[in-house]
Amino acid sequence: MKIGIPKEIKSKEYRVGMIPSGVRSLVEAGHQVYIEKDAGEKSGFFDSDYQQAGGFILDDPKEIFSICEMIVKVKEPQQEEYDSLKPGQILFTYLHLAPNKKLTEILLEKKVTALGYETVQDNGRLPLLSPMSQIAGRVAPMVASYFLSMHNKGMGVLISGSTGILPSKVLIIGSGNVAKNAAKIASGMGADVIVMGRNLQSMRSIEASMGSNVSTLYSNAYNMEKILPIVDIVICAVYVTGEKTPQLITRKMLSYCKKGTVLVDVAIDQGGCIETSRPTTHDEPVFEVDGVLHYCVANIPGDYPLTATEALANATIPYVKKIADLGWKNACLEDTVIYSGVNVAGGFVTDEAVANAHQMDYQMLKDIMYDCPEFGDTL
Repeated sequence: MKIGIPKEIKSKEYRVGMIPSGVRSLVEAGHQVYIEKDAGEKSGFFDSDYQQAGGFILDDPKEIFSICEMIVKVKEPQQEEYDSLKPGQILFTYLHLAPNKKLTEILLEKKVTALGYETVQDNGRLPLLSPMSQIAGRVAPMVASYFLSMHNKGMGVLISGSTGILPSKVLIIGSGNVAKNAAKIASGMGADVIVMGRNLQSMRSIEASMGSNVSTLYSNAYNMEKILPIVDIVICAVYVTGEKTPQLITRKMLSYCKKGTVLVDVAIDQGGCIETSRPTTHDEPVFEVDGVLHYCVANIPGDYPLTATEALANATIPYVKKIADLGWKNACLEDTVIYSGVNVAGGFVTDEAVANAHQMDYQMLKDIMYDCPEFGDTL
């Protein structure tokens, strides 16, 4: 199979979809890998590294999309890449389609077979979302602390407090992977941390593994309204596989927050769990609504590419190789984990959560699998 690795073009996205060790693994299995020039440079991998691993360097991303049967990326295709997608092509990347109807329509129109890292499930785990959730969770308290500073229009308090001064209170909404990592870092920075969730087993695990400055609170609207006035930072860490994130903080609830409170909406990729959230970039990461700062960067780990790229690529390469070795249909038939990642195929929505989000028809993948076009037959 011919596999393409284009350079990411999303604003301040420095990760790359594959590292040289992955290229070598694929080449040794008989596949051809094409990497866009300088695609891995910001992640510490140079063209010569990919060439030594057996990959081919191409200058033009359109050529990569044109000749390759599978495209491996980090972030969802950007508008400038839509025209480059081809019928029957396999796209393996973070998709986050539930809040993105336009991209969903493009993938359907192009009859692309698109697998989303964030929907690949293995016995309840999310193995391709997990490494980036860990990094985003760990970064969230750090960026929140930075934007608490007065020159950033925050309230001007130090997250750890000081001698004779109480530490800041950090509210983390959710009790999954992002929340656990956010709690670990925020508590390590000296904050008083409250984890709000509904999974009692997960919250018990957090209580058992964290220090005395981490407590838990059951999530409901009543408790949310009571806790918002006393916290300095809110980290939204809710994810429901493939679905648009429920909005747990309404516009009205902003009035309960102190002026200068910092809200970090890690869930913004799936639409965000704050009613007033909208995606931001590393260039302009925050905006203010009613005196409350919103940090809604949709690719937080992208600013830490030397760590994030390796963590992601190490997780994805076994799945990439299996799809390349078997073809996506046989890979899906053999491996339910890969099957779970297919969001759209052959012009059909095959992920029920995405279909529900956009009020589109849903088709079970197994029912339409052999109606899907093959790349080589349609170009």
